[in-house]
Amino acid sequence: MIRLIVHVGIILAVFFMQAGQAWSADTPLQTKTVADPPLGVIESQLLPIGYSGHEKLVYDVSWTGGIKIGELTLEVNSLPTIADGYEIRAAVSTKNGALNWIYPLEDLHVTKVKGAARLPYYYEIWQQEGYRYRAHRVIEYHQQNGYIRYMKNDRLDGEYYINGETNNEFSAFFNSRLMPLVVGSHFIVPTFADKRRVKVVVNVVAKEKIEQTAIGPVTAVAIMPVMTFRGLYDKRGDTVIWYTDDECRVPVRIHSKIVIGSLTAELRAYKNPACTRYQAGIK
Repeated sequence: MIRLIVHVGIILAVFFMQAGQAWSADTPLQTKTVADPPLGVIESQLLPIGYSGHEKLVYDVSWTGGIKIGELTLEVNSLPTIADGYEIRAAVSTKNGALNWIYPLEDLHVTKVKGAARLPYYYEIWQQEGYRYRAHRVIEYHQQNGYIRYMKNDRLDGEYYINGETNNEFSAFFNSRLMPLVVGSHFIVPTFADKRRVKVVVNVVAKEKIEQTAIGPVTAVAIMPVMTFRGLYDKRGDTVIWYTDDECRVPVRIHSKIVIGSLTAELRAYKNPACTRYQAGIK
């Protein structure tokens, strides 16, 4: 149970790693609330801020009752040698959390994306979990050929062929916020996880005022991703993510139900020089 809470809580802010309902690329949609949702497309006018190449977000992740169990730090940095290339870094840690002495976790995820759609071409993971488990993974995405190569601890662990372009969990998180967020609308963000391409449905469910955030009071759009895959971390329950309803699309809060209780990731620090709206809130 402790391992589940740590894993779910720390990676909570990674949008597309929460289990719910979805369908694989070969399975027809079977829901009464979403009829043939369109493929999500990035709004180009949001790219200069969403992919400024100088963005950093830090989250405190807490379990029911406000018990802090860890931190998640996300960064989007430009890759000067790659046209329209960026590196998404996610550092996952229990170092300052209540459960660190029982089950310490220090993971680093690095996703490299490029092109107008900001799709991944390289994903590398270093995992240090508990007092013994260590792993190194590399995933290469050949988007044009629909081919994905998976390495684990320097050995080939799988080759996969898919129909259509795909995101991974991290590019999906950052790309989705740049798509049209109209309350009541739905769109699909294809994501490769659990050895398959999943058509993840994103439901835009509400707009509301949040009085206290790291960047001050904001009006936010709440979205709910709908999916079944587990990704690298075992998870259960529903997730809601709140993005600021403006050109910066800052993810200020994520709330997730789990088997016992719930988890909340609150933005603690934010930095993006391209987002002039929240300069006063930058830390």
